[in-house]
Amino acid sequence: MFVLINLKAYDCDAVAVAETAAAVAEDTGARIAVAPQAAQLSAVAATGVETWAQHIDPVDHGSHTGSTHAAPVVDAGGTGTLLNHSEQRLTLANIDAGVEAAEQVGLKTVVCANNPDQIGAVTALGPDAVAVEPPALIGGDVSVASADPDIVTGAVDAADAVNENVDVFCGAGIASGEDVAAAADLGADGVLLASGVALAEDPEAVLRDLVSPL
Repeated sequence: MFVLINLKAYDCDAVAVAETAAAVAEDTGARIAVAPQAAQLSAVAATGVETWAQHIDPVDHGSHTGSTHAAPVVDAGGTGTLLNHSEQRLTLANIDAGVEAAEQVGLKTVVCANNPDQIGAVTALGPDAVAVEPPALIGGDVSVASADPDIVTGAVDAADAVNENVDVFCGAGIASGEDVAAAADLGADGVLLASGVALAEDPEAVLRDLVSPL
């Protein structure tokens, strides 16, 4: 199971969270990654934790003010990127272009989607992984694996029907080892979470609980 922590634009110490994640990953052998704000990529990568971008834009070098080009993400130490998070929606054409842009520089990709039908559509674009995240549950206290397990199993089935080599993650409300275990039981290969770690009083305790079933 892959645990990807999206720090969004939360008011948290990204480096401290990354240092903690790196230490827990080393102690437990779990695969944990952190996705900080773009300006913090280098500092987070310097901790040794697996580092992902929250987003890239499918742009070439040139006049694209405000866009995140894929190559500098790699230069900063990033190894992957989220695409199409519910807070940064893209058209299918831009998802496709984003996956291609990431592949050109060696970034792994996780494409987010709301439901199994959308999971099937984005799986066809060839990312490394897809993640099902019902928007209504994002940031909530109940995980998608508990609130609506059919969405997770449906996403796994939808992705497998298109390409069995694409991993399936689930997000929205993931906050504990119990949630991670439930996601694994439903066929997920990983989980996405954010506030459960980024805003925790004790991120280390949360992370150790998260990976305890692995």
